[in-house]
Amino acid sequence: MTNRPYLAAGIAALAMVATLPGRSHGLGLVTEPLIGDLAVDRVAFATIGFWATLAGAAFCLPCGWLIDRLGVRAMLAVVMIPLGLCVLAIATLQPGSATIGLPDTEAIAAGRWAALPVPAELFWLVLLTRGLGQSALSVVSLALIGKVAGGKAGPVMGTYSFVTSIGFMAAFAGIKALFEQGGADWRTVWSSIGGTVLVLGFLVGAFVRNPAQPVAVSGESKPIGHTLGFAMRSLAFWVFAIATSLYGLISAGVSLFNQSILEDRGFDRSVFLNITIVGPLVGLAANLLTGWLAGRIRLGLLLAVALGILAASLFAFPFVTTLGQVYAYAVTMGVAGGMITVLFFTVWGQAFGTAHLGTIQGAAQLLTVLASASGPLLFAIAKREAESYLPVFQWLAWVSVGFAVLAAVTRLPRRPV
Repeated sequence: MTNRPYLAAGIAALAMVATLPGRSHGLGLVTEPLIGDLAVDRVAFATIGFWATLAGAAFCLPCGWLIDRLGVRAMLAVVMIPLGLCVLAIATLQPGSATIGLPDTEAIAAGRWAALPVPAELFWLVLLTRGLGQSALSVVSLALIGKVAGGKAGPVMGTYSFVTSIGFMAAFAGIKALFEQGGADWRTVWSSIGGTVLVLGFLVGAFVRNPAQPVAVSGESKPIGHTLGFAMRSLAFWVFAIATSLYGLISAGVSLFNQSILEDRGFDRSVFLNITIVGPLVGLAANLLTGWLAGRIRLGLLLAVALGILAASLFAFPFVTTLGQVYAYAVTMGVAGGMITVLFFTVWGQAFGTAHLGTIQGAAQLLTVLASASGPLLFAIAKREAESYLPVFQWLAWVSVGFAVLAAVTRLPRRPV
């Protein structure tokens, strides 16, 4: 695999696509039928997502540490197999199960303590899918491609992002076909996803090999790179990690409630399902273009452009009234997402080397997971309090502008040698 970085890109992309059931994008595909079938309140469901994602973020750092010691082959199987089993278990849940009390974030924000009752089994299973999928498996995928691509990551990362987008797009299209042509219910769809992840876990564990590492200039056979401590003392780490986390917050909130968000603007479920394909499709071109530009233009400047496009999309959404406008909104969101994704994949190896890449990417992924935990809850509360999602779009647009300005002046530290 060492001399075949593009093969590694394909394997890493496959692993990233397998994170789908652990992400808001995946769960959002079945949110409405799931909460209806299990009789779960919308805010309670968002609260489950918030605390499950928050707790699941704890999987990132130990996973990164284990990758740097055990290698990606072992970790792919160790993570994917139990992830598939957890997804299968969610599809068997029935309404009326025992409940547990989760901290009510709204009450806490108001200075008082309150517990919100939620289905216990649903919470624990969502927690495991978040921790294993969105957190751990994402770190494994990023570490695999980062260790292979090394410092010259642009084209390889662009290809990785392109193939990942193709994979997500194919997954969304397949799920849409199951719903519309196959007449499947959410349980059948979720079981199909879980079974696929389970099989992939056994296959990658059997056939994937650990990539060899770049060596130091001295010729010593060991990986080179900065430590996590060095990374966390650099401005670049925080700017890229937090700016990407902001996009993750927005993407998680929009993805989980996208059907409801679009219904508020007068669009039906078919538009929602089509949008899930349009975004990744547009992101394909952004993936390849950004991968090509990453070797020619400063990464901070590219991040600033991506955040500016994101802000423009958010500012425009409250004025969307026609089908053409909603697709234009999806296109700009897809471009921003495609660019930010490649930059997040690319920056860590370029800035900090590969010796501690798993740990560094684990720390960065931890921040993105924490942010994505907040997104759905933020959107759900905004909907309940303002009876509209539109105010939160405007507020997040201004935050995106602020990070775009900061990213434009941020430079990466010198690469290790």
